[in-house]
Amino acid sequence: MAFSREFNSMFREYDIRGRVSDDELCPENVYRIVKAYSKYLVKRGIKKAVVGYDNRACSPSFAEAAVRALREIGIDVYFIGLTLSPVTYYAQYYLKCEGAVMITASHNPDGWSGFKLAKGYSKTLEPDDIREVYELVDTDDAPCAGAGEGSYVETDVRPAYIDEIVSRIHMGPKKPKVVLDAGNGGAGLFIYELFQRLGCLTFQLNCDPDITYPHYFPNPSDLKGRAKLREMVTHPYINADLGLSFDGDGDRLGVIDGDGNNIWSDIILAYIAKNLLSRKKGATVVYDVKCSQALTEVIEQNGGNPVMWKTGHSYIKSKMHELKADLAGERSGHIFIGGDDWYGFDDGVFVAAKLLEALSNDEDNIAGAISRFPRYVTSPEIKAHCADHLKYGIVEKIVDTFKARYPGKVYDINGARVQFENGWGLVRASSNLPELVLIFEAQTKDELKKIRAVFRDVLAEYPDISAEWENDIE
Repeated sequence: MAFSREFNSMFREYDIRGRVSDDELCPENVYRIVKAYSKYLVKRGIKKAVVGYDNRACSPSFAEAAVRALREIGIDVYFIGLTLSPVTYYAQYYLKCEGAVMITASHNPDGWSGFKLAKGYSKTLEPDDIREVYELVDTDDAPCAGAGEGSYVETDVRPAYIDEIVSRIHMGPKKPKVVLDAGNGGAGLFIYELFQRLGCLTFQLNCDPDITYPHYFPNPSDLKGRAKLREMVTHPYINADLGLSFDGDGDRLGVIDGDGNNIWSDIILAYIAKNLLSRKKGATVVYDVKCSQALTEVIEQNGGNPVMWKTGHSYIKSKMHELKADLAGERSGHIFIGGDDWYGFDDGVFVAAKLLEALSNDEDNIAGAISRFPRYVTSPEIKAHCADHLKYGIVEKIVDTFKARYPGKVYDINGARVQFENGWGLVRASSNLPELVLIFEAQTKDELKKIRAVFRDVLAEYPDISAEWENDIE
């Protein structure tokens, strides 16, 4: 089997993403890939699948190709249309389907697309599964789920999804005032009604889906994308308690406080973990290597079991299920609530509702609540371009360099997280884009800059890594 480098590069660690082009993702290639996924489902005895898509210009035609591929193999399709990744996962439970195809590139820029592919409830494909799907592309053997073509049903799960969230959230006496920013992505179809029903005074920002994304592409990690949200939250005629932003497919959440300060998702996870541990001592909380040391300390201080793991929604979901954890999250904004509260998949909308529930029962606002957490200075996610076919090999060499220089101080489960006396630094290969991701944290800004300088010197040894770092600190 010989595919082009461009086609190969789309099969990533835990999902499939590529540029919208004839070489990468086009209706024909979507059909080929989803047909391979259909065979993957048949091998596991799965005969039904949900199909949804995000708010990109290419998504409707890609969804049509996906539906055709599934039905040709005999898979029954429940088509839910324009939606969010967590709503697709929810639809699996609601419609009793172990298969699911969500057409999305999540927070990747416009001009990209991809798939999140399910392998049962609250689980998506991991590296071995992705490789299996890749190997099934264009194979002659065509296992069939049943006699004839699979059935096709269009259904709207939006009302049931919103109703169930409302039924599970128990607001206290306070009703936070919130600004909601959907970045013109699909989250705008859900969030305004939901938070109105929870009794919050809500203000909308870019909540109308718009495939041209006239202001910025929805990505809660992007500092530029938060500027307008900050301006609206702090406007004297609004004075909101909170600003909430969502990525394009609604599985990631960004938060700013009433003063316009960014609160990274690992600190939001710490706040939610503290509330969980007040009810369930000893609960396990899983989080990725990009998360703050403050999160670890908050979990430990409140009687929880902290577990650091690889970055990636499939990795975190898998570890969460393995350990039967009640809560998990990534610094990028993915937070997974399970146990008795929710279904254990990453859901920015439900997490936002759960955050507001906690705040409605808290005497403090969010800034006051987290002010008692351990304090560190943390950088945003910094990105340095590095070609997809080179980035993993280069990171392996960087890991070896750090291990040689700082023996016993390098956590290498996912790139290199290097512990220093007053902080830490991380470099890892992005799973979704041709770039390296860097994060630094320290007790002071001066110490953070020193750690950054160490990483600058090491990365400068590799000319294939761009010297221009995006989203960098001053």
